[in-house]
Amino acid sequence: MVKWSDFERAAIQDIFSKIDYDVVGSAALSRCLIVYPWTQRYFGSFGNLYNAAAITSNPKVAAHGKVIMAGLEKALKNMDDIKTTYKDLSVLHSEKLQVDPDNFNLLGDCLTIVVAGQLGAAFTPEVQGAFQKFLAVVVASLRKQYH
Repeated sequence: MVKWSDFERAAIQDIFSKIDYDVVGSAALSRCLIVYPWTQRYFGSFGNLYNAAAITSNPKVAAHGKVIMAGLEKALKNMDDIKTTYKDLSVLHSEKLQVDPDNFNLLGDCLTIVVAGQLGAAFTPEVQGAFQKFLAVVVASLRKQYH
């Protein structure tokens, strides 16, 4: 079980209260697909992902960005038991979709960059530390089903 300090809980709640889910989710997934092009293989049904302009304007990328942010919101609401909250997502990504679990870290890095851009000076090193810890717990929970 993860121990969260009062500061970490407050910082993570504050981050999610300030960001625009639609913008952040789409921008983070787009960044991941552009910077790490091998991650595109999991999104073959999304159509044109041939270049940065196609990715950033792709409505399916934007829609899945919203799905990602909804998943993070579930973790936010269940910070004391993220592993149980993510059990079904872990099974889905490991057994059905067969996503390389390292890609979760890549997406987390892209999320951090986008959130930092949205929050600016409010994204202090201490706030970033809390956010990184949150993402690390999310990633560990998604990786739980992998052997």
